[in-house]
Amino acid sequence: MSPYPLLERIGSPADLRALDRRELRPLADELRAFLIESVSKTGGHLSSNLGTVELTIALHHVFQTPEDRIVWDVGHQTYGHKVLTGRREAMHGLRHWGGISGFPRRCESEYDTFGTAHSSTSISAALGMAVAARDRGEDRRAIAVIGDGAMSAGMAFEALNNAGDISDANLLVILNDNEMSISPPVGSLTKILARLLSGSTFNAARRAGEKVLGVAPPMLDFARRVEEHVKGLITPGTLFEEFGFHYYGPIDGHDLDALIPTLQNLRKLKGPQFLHVVTRKGQGYKLAEADPVLYHGVSKFDHTAGIQNAKSAGKLTYTQVFGDWLCDMAAADPRIVGITPAMREGSGMVRFAHEYPQRYYDVGIAEQHALTFAAGLACEGLKPVVAIYSTFLQRAYDQLIHDIALQDLPVVLAIDRGGLVGADGATHHGAFDLSFLCCIPNMLIMAPADENECRQMLFTAVCHDGPSAVRYPRGSGPGVAPLSAMQALPLGKGEIRREGRRIALLAFGSMVPVAESVGARLGATVANMRFIKPLDEDLVRDLASRHDLLVTLEENAVAGGAGAEVSRVLDEVDNRPRLLRLGLPDRFIDHGDQAQLLHSVGLDEAGVLAAIERIYPVNS
Repeated sequence: MSPYPLLERIGSPADLRALDRRELRPLADELRAFLIESVSKTGGHLSSNLGTVELTIALHHVFQTPEDRIVWDVGHQTYGHKVLTGRREAMHGLRHWGGISGFPRRCESEYDTFGTAHSSTSISAALGMAVAARDRGEDRRAIAVIGDGAMSAGMAFEALNNAGDISDANLLVILNDNEMSISPPVGSLTKILARLLSGSTFNAARRAGEKVLGVAPPMLDFARRVEEHVKGLITPGTLFEEFGFHYYGPIDGHDLDALIPTLQNLRKLKGPQFLHVVTRKGQGYKLAEADPVLYHGVSKFDHTAGIQNAKSAGKLTYTQVFGDWLCDMAAADPRIVGITPAMREGSGMVRFAHEYPQRYYDVGIAEQHALTFAAGLACEGLKPVVAIYSTFLQRAYDQLIHDIALQDLPVVLAIDRGGLVGADGATHHGAFDLSFLCCIPNMLIMAPADENECRQMLFTAVCHDGPSAVRYPRGSGPGVAPLSAMQALPLGKGEIRREGRRIALLAFGSMVPVAESVGARLGATVANMRFIKPLDEDLVRDLASRHDLLVTLEENAVAGGAGAEVSRVLDEVDNRPRLLRLGLPDRFIDHGDQAQLLHSVGLDEAGVLAAIERIYPVNS
C-alpha cells in the first residue's frame, strides 16, 4: 500500500480542489512526509518548505490556479507547490543535472507564474500582473507570498508604496511570518512583527467594545479613532494599512480551518489586501523545528536519524578561510568591522559574530544598504569588510559605484560563490562579477588560486587604501593550508607557475589548477594572474612575446571578463599572438553538480584541451 494515497491522486490543483475539505488535513500530513523523504534523498531547502505545506494547499484549493497567479517570494518555499502542480514524480531529480529546479521557473510549469530566487521581488511582480488583469478586464487575482526575511528589503516596501496607490488592482499580499530568514532575523520590523501574538487579545477587546458602544454611535466613532492610534502599538496592521492595504490577521498558517475560509473571503474582495499568517519553519519535523537554520539548506541525509554534525576532516572551504581570517584580523586591528546582508552562516561569519558581537552587523536582506553603510563606516576611519555572495552583490551595483568607488573608500568586498555554484542554478551562479567590477574605476580585484592565497589576498585588500574585492568560489580549494603569517601581495603582479613553450595559459582564480593540469599535458607555460585589476600588463606582454597562443581561463562570463582585459593589453602589442578566451558562455547556465556544469561549458581539463586543439593543433 502506498504511504501517500491522497497525494498520488493529485496530478494538478484541479484534483486538489475536487477533494473533500476533510481530506485536506491528511493530505497535508502526506505532503509533509513526502517532502522530508524526498529532500533527504536529493538535498535542497527543507525547513522553509515544511513551513508552507498548509498555506500551499489552501492557496491551490481556494484560488483557480494557474488562472489566478501565485508569485512565491525567494522561491525556496515552493517544493510543495511543485508536488501539487504535477511534478511529484520529478522530485527525485530536484536540483540535479537535467532535473527540475529548486526555484520557480516559468519555462518549467504554467503554475510557476514568475521566476524567483532572489528575495523581495514578489509584490512588484504580482502588482504588475494585477494591473495587467485590470487593464485587460480579466477577473483574476494576483497573490504575492512573501516571507523568510524578505520584508526587510527596501524593494518590498517600494512595491507596497506603489500598490497601495492603485486601489483598483486586485492584489493579495500574504506575509508568511515564520520569524526566520536563513539566519536569525534582525531589524526593527522583525521586532514589530514579533509582537503580533497580542493581536488576538486586541481583536477580542475590539469586538467587546463594539458591542458595548454600539448603542451610542458618537462614542463608537470616537472609540474607533482612538483604536487606530492604539492598534499601532500592539499590532503591525496600521503599518500596512497606511500603505493603502486592508490588513487581516494574524492567523495560524498551519490551521486549514482558519486559512481556507479567510482566503475564500479575501478572494471576493477588490483592491489591495494584506493577509498576515504565522507559520513555523520546519513544522512537523522535530529536528528541523529545533534547528531551522541547520535544516534550511541540506545535502542528502538520513531523515530518520537527522543531519550528523561530525566534524569533516576534508579540506577547508574558502568560506572557512575567510571566516578565520576575519577573526584573526579583528584580533589584530580594532578598526575591523564585519557586515553581512542576512548570510551569517553562508558567508562564514558565525565565529566572528560570537567573538566580536559589537563589530558584527547583519543588516538583513538589504544589500544596497549594506554597501552604503560600509561606506559611511569607512568615511570615519573604520575598516569595513562586507561578506557577500557574487549573485547578491548584483543587487547593490549603484551603491558600489556611487557610494564606494567614486569616493575611493577603503571597503573590502569578500565575494563568495564566484563562478558556478551547483544545484541552486542560474539565479545563484556568480557568473558576472568580474565583468561588472572590471569597468569600475578605483577598484582592486583579486582572485585566489588556493586557500593560502585567499588569506593573503584578503590581507592585501584590507591594507589597500581604496575599494577592493577578493573573489573566491564555493567549496574547497586544492588543499593548500593557509599560513598564519599574513603578507600583502605586490599589487598587480601575477606569477609563473610553469614554464613551457608555444602556448601560455593565463589563469584566474579557480581555473589555475585546471590550467596546471592542461599545461603539464601540453608542455605549456602556466601563469597564475592573481589580479584582474590592475592586470599584470608586463607579464601579459612578456608572455605574448614568447608564445604563439595565449589562452585565458576564468570562471566568469567571457563577455567583459578577465580575458577581455588581456585582449585590451594585446591590442597594443606588436606581432600580437593568437588569443583564445575561455570562460562562461553567453547564456544562463542551469543547475547541477559543479563538476558537471564545468564540463558542460568546457572549463574542465578535457574541455580546455579540446578548445585549444580546435584552433591550434598541438601535435601538428
